[in-house]
Amino acid sequence: MGSKAWIYKEGKGRNVYILEFAKSLLKDAAVTSQTDKIDYIRGYFDAEGSVPRNLLTRYYIYFCQKDFSDLKQVRNYLLELGIECGKIHIPSKNVDPDYYRFYILCNSWEKFGRLIGSFHTEKGRFVRMKI
Repeated sequence: MGSKAWIYKEGKGRNVYILEFAKSLLKDAAVTSQTDKIDYIRGYFDAEGSVPRNLLTRYYIYFCQKDFSDLKQVRNYLLELGIECGKIHIPSKNVDPDYYRFYILCNSWEKFGRLIGSFHTEKGRFVRMKI
């Protein structure tokens, strides 16, 4: 595509490789179809989302990011797909006033797991637990 990129293996014991390139490479890319949106959300979740690892804590699914408009777009895609979300909020204005988060509402956990899922080794396992 005429741009530089680099690839590296993440971790010693995982079969996961990372491809990095300049964000400008995607400047003309558009997320338009439902499949595009699902794939985009899944990748975003794998990078910027979270689920609890401790089974004794209250379960949650959330997305977090410093780029408010980027996070808002992901939330809008989820809403378009019928996955209910909480409001975007700042978890702690004292710790980081430019850090945003929103949760997937519990009545949409199963739909999120079935429709979006996760390719992340650990997150995927915890998301599948709610299906």
